[in-house]
Amino acid sequence: MSQQNISVLALTVLATAALTAQRFVTGVGAVPAAGANALGVSQTDAAIGERLAVDVLGTATVTAGAAIAAGAAIAVGTAGKAITAVGEVATVARAAPGASAAADGDVLEVILIPN
Repeated sequence: MSQQNISVLALTVLATAALTAQRFVTGVGAVPAAGANALGVSQTDAAIGERLAVDVLGTATVTAGAAIAAGAAIAVGTAGKAITAVGEVATVARAAPGASAAADGDVLEVILIPN
């Protein structure tokens, strides 16, 4: 399946940490802790003090931290990467139909879930 991004709403945040494109970001411009809530997915890299757009509603392409099956519930993993949600962690997205990741570093399309 081709990777796409259908952003219905993107918000601008000020980076309070170095941020990498296609990773989950908090509302205060930082990398969320594993299992925590996220505002959305960064569209670009950003250094501390730079502004960047964050996709918060719609679909986004995100970097996987491990293998993820199509349709799986997604949580924040280390370094803001996507992982399969297990247990009592915040579900921040769902793998889009037909979108999956075979390994860490793969990019997949996700449907963002406000949280």
